[in-house]
Amino acid sequence: MPYKENESIDIVFEQDNNRSAAYTDGKQVGECEFSVSEKIWTITHTGVRPEYGGRGIAKKLVLCVIEADRANNAKFVPLCSYADKVMSDKEEFKDVL
Repeated sequence: MPYKENESIDIVFEQDNNRSAAYTDGKQVGECEFSVSEKIWTITHTGVRPEYGGRGIAKKLVLCVIEADRANNAKFVPLCSYADKVMSDKEEFKDVL
């Protein structure tokens, strides 16, 4: 089903599943997965269904995990190439890298 411009996308942090997820009409359309070791969170994968691509959903998923990471006073390793692209060389993320 194609994406509709006015379609609402909900970004949800799911601590128990070690991810943030994007939903529309109860259907998952993207995720940003991470693993936890001590006080280090490693983003391992970020993906959005192709028909929902190009709308900034992946970035919102990464930012959702970063926000939760900050609340837990942890550090980050952006193993996922997309997360690395979002975070690298950006002053606003120096506190978690």
